[in-house]
Amino acid sequence: MYTFFLLLMSFMISLILTPIFIWTAKKLGFVDHPNLRRVNKMPIPHLGGVAILISFIIGVLISRPIEIEFKPIIIGGVLIVLLGLIDDKFDLKPIFKLIGQILVTLVPIYYGIVIDRITPFGIEIEFGIFAIPVTVLWMAAIINAINFIDGLDGLATGVSIIALSSIAFITILQGDIFVMMICVILVGSCAGFLVYNFNPAKIFLGDNGAMLLGFVISVVSLMGFKNITLISLFFPVIILSVPILDMLFAILRRYRKKVSIVSADKSHIHHKLQSLGYSHVESVILIYFMALLYAGASIILFLSTVPGAIIISSLLILTTVIIVEATNLTDNNKKPVLNFLRKMVSKIVSVN
Repeated sequence: MYTFFLLLMSFMISLILTPIFIWTAKKLGFVDHPNLRRVNKMPIPHLGGVAILISFIIGVLISRPIEIEFKPIIIGGVLIVLLGLIDDKFDLKPIFKLIGQILVTLVPIYYGIVIDRITPFGIEIEFGIFAIPVTVLWMAAIINAINFIDGLDGLATGVSIIALSSIAFITILQGDIFVMMICVILVGSCAGFLVYNFNPAKIFLGDNGAMLLGFVISVVSLMGFKNITLISLFFPVIILSVPILDMLFAILRRYRKKVSIVSADKSHIHHKLQSLGYSHVESVILIYFMALLYAGASIILFLSTVPGAIIISSLLILTTVIIVEATNLTDNNKKPVLNFLRKMVSKIVSVN
């Protein structure tokens, strides 16, 4: 019941606060103006991160956690939102934004939240001096993965809710009440915000909101899977497969085209779905279903035996290939697996 109370409380706080920040953003000039890369037809406020952050902080303080780890989450959250606000207002160069992100990741690292070892097949491997660089890389990757996928109304918010819910469920099974509580409070804050962020959006996340969600998800995923084995190392990766795949293929496309990997394009997964004829809302809901698929698979994988894990992992790889080919994320129109499956289906149909 207390978990439900935290969820409902953070939802209501966010639901009440968000209209205030819609008005504030318009007054302060924090609005997203239409251009060739934007889907909005009119200026839309983008102080979403501030609304979510404040409702999240209130929720955490009301829950009165005894664990010291709540401090780096709040401190880092405030700093990443400030960085995002500066970027939203003045359009920082990518290198400066990346440096800012790296500096923010040092906050949880200072509090001891690091990937310091893994234990594949029962063999413990210490990262030693590489623990901090590996942790920074993980956090920066998740921050930017959520930021990359923030291209349609409600998309990044909904995908983050699904990811956080999956982490919360697995941490309940592990008995990690603190991480579960943090996830539940942020889910409530995001859900209240999503009421205004879903199409047609009255407010955007902005870089301040997308980076906040990426930051908190990166931290709780490390805390939730602290005792990392070979399989559990991939849980957060599987849960966040949709934004991670979108980011990796965006980098690959830009590398092949010999342009900067941080340059913008309109070939993200949501753009691809729209080019296939799906509407704005249909594209978002389809990606929600993809995220749910991976999130559900991660939970099944967590509960599986070794043979079951092998089967689930194989199905995930096949599913990923099909999604990549169906949406043409690689921009090369090659679809060997899909073509093979079509031939197999046509043969089966012709025999029957």
